[in-house]
Amino acid sequence: MNASPATHAASSGVTAFYREHGYYFPLRAIEETKAADIRRRLEAFESAQGEPLKKEHRQKTHLLFPWLADLVREPRILDVVQEIVGPDILVWQTAFFIKEAGDTGFVSWHQDSTYWGLSEPEVVTAWVALSPSTPQSGCVKVVPGTHLLDQVPHKETRAADNLLTRGQEIAVSVDESKVLNMPLMPGEMSLHHIRTFHSSEPNRSKDRRIGFAIRYIPTRIRQTQMAGDSATLVRGVDRFGHFTLEQTPSADFDAQAVAYHHQVMGQRRSIYGRGD
Repeated sequence: MNASPATHAASSGVTAFYREHGYYFPLRAIEETKAADIRRRLEAFESAQGEPLKKEHRQKTHLLFPWLADLVREPRILDVVQEIVGPDILVWQTAFFIKEAGDTGFVSWHQDSTYWGLSEPEVVTAWVALSPSTPQSGCVKVVPGTHLLDQVPHKETRAADNLLTRGQEIAVSVDESKVLNMPLMPGEMSLHHIRTFHSSEPNRSKDRRIGFAIRYIPTRIRQTQMAGDSATLVRGVDRFGHFTLEQTPSADFDAQAVAYHHQVMGQRRSIYGRGD
């Protein structure tokens, strides 16, 4: 199944479709030229480091690079997200999902809500493609309508090629006849709900598959599993103060940003890394 909901946009709207089905794609997040520039900046940094972006730097990466701090504040993204979560918006998490050409890495079927500990499921992921994301390169796949389910049991596989930290996988069967691919071109994005079943296959193409996932939440949401969790205010006002508001990096991977990122991720691991 590979149909896009784009033809429904005029009649039902992005928000209505998203609320009914738990996903939406494709949407233009940034211009293709800007996506190419972000990719160039990422790969220039990797070249200078002599290796791909390290695993520990692929989470909360908007705290390390100003051009990603700008991306999470992109008005075209926020305008759509605001229609879903309201005018006061935090970025709770960002993550690079990078599969090298011919990479065996994959993402198992899972719900994002499994370990996050957030007080309600009003969480939307904007997944921004920085390279072609196709069925061949391992684009994100969803099972429409599963966001209407509650949290389902997961098992931790710890599979070596699984891009998820614990290799978590839903412990219920997936109806493959209902699976939908969400292909994207550079600069396009998809949206999916925190409880939507989703996964992706290995990259069988000759190019890297680079996606940047941005997790947006309304400011009213709180963390239930830890004290001192942090988030970035990107629109509106935080009237609740449930999260420590994060710093914005002043330069690429500067010492202050790296130290702050290390501190934030250490705090996160105190909860999410238990058992890892």
